[in-house]
Amino acid sequence: MKIFKTYKTVVIAGVLLLASCAQEDQPKESQLDFSVPVKTDLDKWIGTNFLDPYNIAVYYEWNQNLVDNNKYLFPPLVTKVQPAMEVVKKIWIDSYTTIGGVNFVKKVAPREFVLVGGVNLNTNGTVTLGLAEAGQRVSLFQIDNLNKKSRASVTQFIHTIQHEYVHILNQTRPFDEQAWAKLTPSGYTSTWYNEPIATSRSLGFITSYARLNIYEDFAETAATILTSSKAEYDAILAGVTDATAKANIKAKEAIVVKYYKDAYNVDFYALRDEAQKNTDAVINN
Repeated sequence: MKIFKTYKTVVIAGVLLLASCAQEDQPKESQLDFSVPVKTDLDKWIGTNFLDPYNIAVYYEWNQNLVDNNKYLFPPLVTKVQPAMEVVKKIWIDSYTTIGGVNFVKKVAPREFVLVGGVNLNTNGTVTLGLAEAGQRVSLFQIDNLNKKSRASVTQFIHTIQHEYVHILNQTRPFDEQAWAKLTPSGYTSTWYNEPIATSRSLGFITSYARLNIYEDFAETAATILTSSKAEYDAILAGVTDATAKANIKAKEAIVVKYYKDAYNVDFYALRDEAQKNTDAVINN
């Protein structure tokens, strides 16, 4: 009994000593900020139009962990954020929702948009308009330069969205890579930026960037059609005088159309027409 009592006393004393030390080590005031940030009207708008219905976060404030710190990049003007995301919502989300169904974008979409105000210039002189990372994040550049009243400006901007989203769709369900690779195998080049678009089209590519690899080729073909009216796209084809090149562009178009139908049960031409209607609505609003 005596041994038991001594042991119990030591344990109790140890507990009291630890409690005392713990209390002495506690900082009188926390160095961490636990206050909840106040949501601005812009934050509430983003929540209503992107985060709540589609689980898509939009980052527009500076965060060095979300951008390439080797580039001279900066956050967009706050006044430019909502106009840019209104274009994204109307032309991209609303078009896919109308043609693909109310749950289409909810099921397959990037979960983060990172907005950058200025130009993302590369060492080879090219400019990166957008990036899709692991199917989860899309970074958009030149937000400050978007002019909603200019069709050329809106088309360039939404082309970036459409292009990056095609990559996400392809990552979810691959296209027929073997069939595509057989069409213009000798035309791909890492120095695509040195090639005039007319030359690239004479070789069977819709844009020069499409010549980087088959994945960019697919995305550029789909995005170019989605950002063009039927008449505009027909004019592109009419400008390709080489019969083989024109046939290859049309063969790529056919693979894109079949992919959207087989993989997602989406009428690609109906999607194009809806996107064009919504582009007109943005510009004329």
